[in-house]
Amino acid sequence: MTAGKNEDRFAAARQRMLQQDLAGRNIASTDVIRVMSELPREEFVPQAHKSQSYADNPLPIGMGQTISQPYIVALMTQELRVNVDCEVLEIGTGSGYQTAILCRLAKKVYTIERFSELSASAQETLGRLGISNVEFHTGDGSCGWPGQRTFERIMITAAVPRLPEPVVEQLADGGIMVAPVGPVGVQQLMVCEKKAGKLIERHLCDCRFVRLFGKYGFEEG
Repeated sequence: MTAGKNEDRFAAARQRMLQQDLAGRNIASTDVIRVMSELPREEFVPQAHKSQSYADNPLPIGMGQTISQPYIVALMTQELRVNVDCEVLEIGTGSGYQTAILCRLAKKVYTIERFSELSASAQETLGRLGISNVEFHTGDGSCGWPGQRTFERIMITAAVPRLPEPVVEQLADGGIMVAPVGPVGVQQLMVCEKKAGKLIERHLCDCRFVRLFGKYGFEEG
């Protein structure tokens, strides 16, 4: 297959994703649609699964982790309501695809990944795409970003049994957090807004995510 045909194949698949899986459902944010139309999702997918890059399902990326299905990525991004004034904390860098989307919408993204191999791969991919408004950290995401600081937006991209308290503390007043919360198997995708120090929670839908292991996440073993 020639490079030209390869590019055409992905372009058609990307358009199908945008029209059917995103706009064809309840993704109405023009900013989310625009960014996801511009980012080459195939760059974040391992070679063995590149042909499925725009299928509306998760794909394995190694280390027992996955790149989330496009619809869930779009839904979480839409509900986070990111703008150019926001500093965003992302817990679970994974492939870096969600990171890249947030970077295209936010002032800066701070992202934490448990596996150094995935973090290094994501850094390479984002660097290749010219995305630089991001800071990477390898460690226990359930403990939040190292040091004392807050963020206007927080996204957790792995399942937590409950919202990690250190992460809740790092959500600025008036800020928004999106996270899959619940037991192994099926979780609830939650949108949480902090007002006067209290969280106001809203349930979006049921979902299935890999677990976030850590001090304030799931226990290993």
